[in-house]
Order: sequence, then structure tokens, then C-alpha cells
Amino acid sequence: MEPRKRPGRTPAPTGRTARPRQAEVARLAGVSQATVSLVLSPKPGGRGRIISEETRRRVLEAARSLGYVPDPAARRLAAARNNLLGVFSFTATFPTDVQHSYYPFLVGVECEAAALGYDLVLFTGSSTGGAGAAGPDALSRVRLADGCLFMGRQTPRAELRRLVEDGFPIVHLGRREELEGVAWVGADYVEATREVVGHLAELGHRRIVLIREDDDAPASADRQRGFLEGLEAAGLPVGTATVFRSADPQRELTPERLRAWTDEGVTAFVAEETDTGAAWRGLLSAVREAGLDCPAEVSLALLGSPPSDLAGEPVPTGFDIPRPQLGAAAVRLLAALVAGEEAREPLVGCAFRPGPTTGPPPVRP
Repeated sequence: MEPRKRPGRTPAPTGRTARPRQAEVARLAGVSQATVSLVLSPKPGGRGRIISEETRRRVLEAARSLGYVPDPAARRLAAARNNLLGVFSFTATFPTDVQHSYYPFLVGVECEAAALGYDLVLFTGSSTGGAGAAGPDALSRVRLADGCLFMGRQTPRAELRRLVEDGFPIVHLGRREELEGVAWVGADYVEATREVVGHLAELGHRRIVLIREDDDAPASADRQRGFLEGLEAAGLPVGTATVFRSADPQRELTPERLRAWTDEGVTAFVAEETDTGAAWRGLLSAVREAGLDCPAEVSLALLGSPPSDLAGEPVPTGFDIPRPQLGAAAVRLLAALVAGEEAREPLVGCAFRPGPTTGPPPVRP
């Protein structure tokens, strides 16, 4: 005898053993997971009323076709918020040192969290082998908070994706479009780099080299895109542009290589800022060892702020990253996601910084 089906419930597709998740409903409906949450779990006085009827219909149809039903346990957990926001850093050590390049982010995070009535939980597992260690449950401890803010160039994609699929609110500080469903805030490195290249072009430079680390971090990709767009906007050849990518710029960027470039007509170099500062350190070292005068023989620019331990050096031409503002924007976005709202923070602009390391190119005979 066949078991009776419960009225009013669409059976789950055959072959499934796990409960359908909101992330699956979102993919099928072509909307964000936050929109699915607003449609399927509306809150009194919430923002569900701003969702169009067409979008609402697509979400409900997708939920029915998948056999989705709300998880009562998940609803109870969502309702039992404790006003805690997590902060997790994918760095060798948690950036509590005021000299660390990430520290100003934390200043903005703390100020905005306090203004919104949240307390912070700082997860230090990235440096202790705990929550930051590899493994299927590497980030499980962040669920102690209502949501979590992540920062760092290298991130475990599978672990972040699992959190998103489980409906746990997360925000990455820095562009992460390659991670589907991950909310993020970021600085406009493309436009800021374009402005630096434009400044060098106005000074008369026609051959410029970009020094960057050899990884696929979005911040590096954005700077390279801005570099190439800046050359194109200035009418300089893009096809022959030199982008030097190195896993170890301090070792591989030799004075001989630098001299070879200047002999070919290169008169300016720009380096990206990273949390290691390797590209800028390698460039400074190579220029000095090659005996080149800056800015009389070569102009140098930094796409970001110089490492704190080089405070005695002249502050180079480049741009400043508004780290406290980015930290505050990340908290605002995370708080909105925790509240079940669909939100987005715009890219934050970087301020151009003039400096003594750039000047007109040398007059060649």
C-alpha cells in the first residue's frame, strides 16, 4: 500500500536525500539568496513588500519545483540573534598590531559595529591552526556569531561557499565576484590606478612598467586592469606594455633587469601594494642597487600605501586606500544581511597622493 501524501506539500524530486537549500532556490529562480529569504520568510515591517510580483512568483515556483520547505531549526536559530558579528582574517597573524596594513580596517569595523549596537568576536584561528586550518569544518566556529566579516588575499573558496549555501550571512572585505553569492565591499582600484598612470603620462612618460605579485587576487587584477586602461586613455601602446609578475619580487627583480628596462626606454615604474609589501620593497631595492636616481632618472609610484616599517622613506606618489571607511561599509552590509535585508555597498574611491618620487622623464640624447 502506498503511503499517503501530505496535502499541500509538493514532494521533493526523486533521488534527493538532502533538504533543498535556499541557495538552490535562488539559483533556479535567478535571484539572490537574500531575495529568496525575503519571499519565503517575510518579517513584519520588513522589506519584502518592495519585491516585485514577478520576482516573487519565480521564487515560489522554484521553491515548489525543488520541494523546498523552511527548516524550523534554522528559523529558530535565525530568530535567536545575539548581536555578535565575527571578524576572521586569512593572514599569518591576526592584524592587531597598529603597524599592520589591515589594522585601519579593524578601526572602521569597531566604530561602525558600536554605532549599530553590535559586539565583535575576533577569530584568531588563521594563525593558530584552529578555525583557519584546512578541513571540511575549517570555518565552523564563525557560526557562533550572527554573521562574519572575512578579509585577506587568499581565501578557502569551498568553505565560504558552504557558509553561503547554509544561509549564514558573510561579507568579504575586498572584491570577490568570483565567489558566487558572497557579499563584499571594495575599493575602486581600477579608477585609482588609471589616475596614477594618467599622472605619469602627463609628466611625459611613455614607457611604464607594472610590478605585481604573481597570484590571482582580485585586488591585483583590478590594479592591472586600471594600469592597462590608463595607458590606453593616455594614448600609449597597450600591446607592448610590460607587466612583471613575480612570486618573489624582492629576489627576482634584480638591478640588471631594471637596467635592461631603462636601456630600452622605460622611465617609470608602478608597484602594487599588498599585505607583504614585496613588490614595492623589491622595486626600491633594485633601483638603489642599480644606482638609479629617483626621480631624475626613473619615476616610481605605489598603488596604495607604503609598508609601515618604511616610514622613514619619502611617501611615494600613488593613492591612499580608505581602510576605515571600507571597514565601516563592510559592517553596514553585514548588519543588513543579518537582518534579512537585500543590500549592497558601492565601491569606495581612493584619493590620489602626489609625492616626490615622480617627475618628468630624463632627456635622452
